[in-house]
Amino acid sequence: MLKETFGVAKPIIAMIHFPPLPGSPLYDPKGGLQKILDSAAADISALQAGGVDAVMFGNEGDRPYLLKASPVSLAAYGALVGELKRLVKVPFGVNYLWDPVASVALGVASGATFVREIFTGVYDSDMGLWAPDAAAAVRLRADAGRPDLKLLYNINAEFASPVGTRSIGQRAKSAVFASLADAVLVSGPMTGEAVELSQLKEARAAVPLTPLFANTGVNIDNVEAILAVADGCIVGTHFKVDGDTWKNVDGARVKRFMDKVAKLR
Repeated sequence: MLKETFGVAKPIIAMIHFPPLPGSPLYDPKGGLQKILDSAAADISALQAGGVDAVMFGNEGDRPYLLKASPVSLAAYGALVGELKRLVKVPFGVNYLWDPVASVALGVASGATFVREIFTGVYDSDMGLWAPDAAAAVRLRADAGRPDLKLLYNINAEFASPVGTRSIGQRAKSAVFASLADAVLVSGPMTGEAVELSQLKEARAAVPLTPLFANTGVNIDNVEAILAVADGCIVGTHFKVDGDTWKNVDGARVKRFMDKVAKLR
């Protein structure tokens, strides 16, 4: 599935973090959507020049995050992707934090290749009690006639702790068996913080035939160890100027990272 979807066996998916969208407390009304477009377009250019295998749009700037999409921010997100996708020459995905149904809707409407989100589980989170609806999201994909839209399940949410005692391996296996995950993602405790290698290995053992990604905190120093276990990585913060999540992409950092990955692959 990975070669068919991304063109390589160990894909690196790079994040395009939107600045705060309309409706978000930190939105800049003076800069408007044009400021967001300019920021994202610059990131797309730097990421593709650096050689990433795919990109993913995300509303990382919309703090504090919602568990159900805001109509205005969802509409703005869709409009932005509609404008920007003409610049994208690699497979692209979408992710609306933290709403799997909205994310799939965006994926369908934009023609995305894949969607990432928290689809399964129940969590004690900074945003309150969090119970995503995998069934609704997967049914929406089917109803929309997009069986090709790959669903990447993040199984240990950032900014949250799972309610219950199931291990990461049990959650990975259940996400594939009961909820039809196309790929399983393992995260660190929050954006930019590395996944625990032991958890990645446990998930690998539980779902040996399902693509497995490290979802946060991948950098040039740990990518070799991570790709020895995982089938791919999602990289956001490490590609930014000074490794700062809220800055734009640094093309030189991207190239150094991808040069190393090329040697590992």
